[in-house]
Amino acid sequence: MLEAGPVFFAFAVPAVVFAGVSKGGFGSGAAFAGVSILALIVEPGQALALMLPLLMLIDVAALKPYWRRWNGGDALLLILGGLPGVALGAWLFSAIDGDAMRLLIGGLSVAFVIWQLRARLGWVARSDPHMRGSGRGIARRITGLSAGATAGFTSFVSHAGGPPVAVYLLSRGRAKTEYQATTVLVFWVLNLAKAVPYASLGLFSAETLTLGLMLAPFALFGTWAGVRLHHHIPEGVFFAIAYVLLTVTGAKLIWDGLA
Repeated sequence: MLEAGPVFFAFAVPAVVFAGVSKGGFGSGAAFAGVSILALIVEPGQALALMLPLLMLIDVAALKPYWRRWNGGDALLLILGGLPGVALGAWLFSAIDGDAMRLLIGGLSVAFVIWQLRARLGWVARSDPHMRGSGRGIARRITGLSAGATAGFTSFVSHAGGPPVAVYLLSRGRAKTEYQATTVLVFWVLNLAKAVPYASLGLFSAETLTLGLMLAPFALFGTWAGVRLHHHIPEGVFFAIAYVLLTVTGAKLIWDGLA
């Protein structure tokens, strides 16, 4: 049972604001830090159910400022791959207990930090977006669909679909705003697709929905702040904070899952 006391809001409000800032201005990759933070104080399934409507609200709020600034081809590939990934996550979810979920969310949190550090050190190669050829096109489509499938699955089980999408878009050499707009569109669709199986699995409750409504203003504030900060704050500063949060919360969740 969720207890909406001072401790809950002390964790939940920063988690939701952080998710809004991430999805609103810096790509959705670090947004699942909100789930990692919430999973420290509530059951992982409750954290996922609490965050999904808020993430959907953030998606809608972020669509307008980035409308039609996405890359339609990349978005389509990621969505087409992502929908089967969501279905796979729904099928597997019922077989995972709370401790396994903590290990999964914690492991993905730490893995995200490791991958991001590799990318920023230049160890993730970027392909030339101007290359042409039928073989190249087929490889791109397979890569996009695979990244989408991975994103759909990890998004369903932990709202952590950002890293595989980021890998694909980075390899395509997309500009900052085009990258951001594409992630907004992709996760708007995937989060909508997740709502029905979440409901059928019984993850939503009157408590999670009520608390989500109470946290909605903070989600909107975070989205507004993220859009404003997108052009004014170096993303390195934001992600440095995200790395610390994800490392600490991820390690704690792994410890709790093993214990």
